[in-house]
Amino acid sequence: MTSSFVLGGEHTVHRLAFGAMQITGAGVWGPPADHDEAVRVLRRAVDLGVNLIDTADSYGPGVSEELIAEALHPYPEGLVIATKGGFNRPGPGRWTMDGHDLRRKVEDSLRRLRLERIDLYQLHRVDPNRPAEEQFGELAELRQEGKIGHVGLSEVDVEMIERAREIVPIVSVQNMYNLVERDWEPVVDHCEKHGIGFFPWFPIATGNLARPGGPLEEIAANHAATPAQLALAWLLRRSPVMLPIPGTSKVAHLEENMGAEAVRLTDEEYTAMAALGG
Repeated sequence: MTSSFVLGGEHTVHRLAFGAMQITGAGVWGPPADHDEAVRVLRRAVDLGVNLIDTADSYGPGVSEELIAEALHPYPEGLVIATKGGFNRPGPGRWTMDGHDLRRKVEDSLRRLRLERIDLYQLHRVDPNRPAEEQFGELAELRQEGKIGHVGLSEVDVEMIERAREIVPIVSVQNMYNLVERDWEPVVDHCEKHGIGFFPWFPIATGNLARPGGPLEEIAANHAATPAQLALAWLLRRSPVMLPIPGTSKVAHLEENMGAEAVRLTDEEYTAMAALGG
């Protein structure tokens, strides 16, 4: 199992990445409860070999991007910052799709991240109130201008991926996927077939599988691992294009998550875990 993936034919990234949603207040709204710890988490992630950080303009909103710049700018060579736009956060517990004026969203993210070019810009949602082809076309223009390097999508099916690819190269897809929730299996397979990176969000969900005496207990004992580490190890084994983005606001939890790379599931364990979810 390789530990790296070449994103967009340009960036060689560590497959176990970091999702920067949880560093904001309550995970997605407002400033972090512990600002200094949030900064330490970002710096520790890079120290541990993470070179792909995923965020979005809606996390905070804007807070996550600003924290990344505060903690890591000037960015170390090879660090890929991936952000998203098109899914607004007008208040706690509220989300609205907005695929209009993507140019302004990109320029705002560039300013907050202190970048001249965003390596990977992902359409957070395809807004049904604007023709999808217009949204893809605007991102294609921004890519041609050099404001974004590569384009990704989030929460899309195979049909939408192919519609987008007719207008602009798509190098990543970010859908909810984990050991328990696997509705997007066809998208994972499609991404693998076409060499598109797949970012599973909410990657460490184990649900009732992790209960004491549950089906993961013996496997966890075999590896001296936590259920979360097993869930991440299973994802890494699932496909070579899988790029899990676990997030946290605590250094200790970050270090635990990164320990998943040392877990090597046997064929029997992997198959047994695959049979548990879905």
